[in-house]
Formats: sequence, structure tokens, C-alpha cells
Amino acid sequence: MIYEIVVGDKTYKLTLQKRDGRWVYELDNLEVTVDALAVRPDVLSILVGAKVYEIQRERQGGEIWIWLGGVRHRVEVSDPRLLRGQKRGSSGEKGPVKIAAPMPGKVVRVLVVDGSEVEKGQGVIVIEAMKMQNEIKSHKKGTVRKLSATVGAAVNAGDVLAIVE
Repeated sequence: MIYEIVVGDKTYKLTLQKRDGRWVYELDNLEVTVDALAVRPDVLSILVGAKVYEIQRERQGGEIWIWLGGVRHRVEVSDPRLLRGQKRGSSGEKGPVKIAAPMPGKVVRVLVVDGSEVEKGQGVIVIEAMKMQNEIKSHKKGTVRKLSATVGAAVNAGDVLAIVE
């Protein structure tokens, strides 16, 4: 998985992959192997070498803040897999838009019901994948016409979770 992360005014390219049960990340050409454990929602404990770090994620309005070493950082995360879909026109202003699972995982929360009005960028479903919770958002403003996700269900990448018209 490749992400673009903006912290303050600096942009980083982060590559994550799992090897032999451990996480390997590459950040700006520096590769590090870590053990990671979600200790509670929005809190991750990571072991790098012999050092333990706690990372807390805080959402405030539409912004994401990360606490690391007692310091709060505003971050923006872009997932190129989602951007690819938008470039093909899936962010469409017209017609129904399918909201699909970007990765395999388990549905842990459904944030809307059939018939709900949603705004572009509003969270619809939360999927847990690799001990991290990922909020899947609506790509357009509209009405949820079909909601096929249920809490506890396993999903595969590409599975349609909801349709917004």
C-alpha cells in the first residue's frame, strides 16, 4: 500500500507492506521493520528496534491530527487507490456511485442507513483491515439507495458496500 502523507508543509511517500507477520514501511527511501498493535481505537503502539512508540489519531472536524511523542501534528493522508477511482469518474456528479471496499477486511461499523442523505466526503462504513480501522466515505452528495454492508461481515477488495444516487 502506498500513501502520500502531508505533515505540516512537508509531503512524504509512505509504502506499507506485511512480511513474515511484521510491518515493513518505507518512508522517503528509508526502510524500517516494525511490530504494530492497535491497543484501542485510534491508538497504535509500534515497536521499532528496542523502542516503543505510541501514536494517537484524533479527528477534529474534517482534519486528522496525530500525537507522537507528546507532540500534535496535523496530517493529510491520500490513498492513490482511491484517487485512481476518482480519475475514472467514479466521483461522478450524475448517476449512482458505488462505494466499494478498497481492501479486504471486516465491517466494524455502518454509519448510515438505507435512504440516508450523505454529503461528499461523509463517512459511510468503517472497515478494519490489518488491525487498523478505515472509514470509507461517499464520493458524492446524494441518497444511500442500497446498503449491502453489515457489521461483522468479511469483505474483499472491490466488494460493493453501498450505492449513493
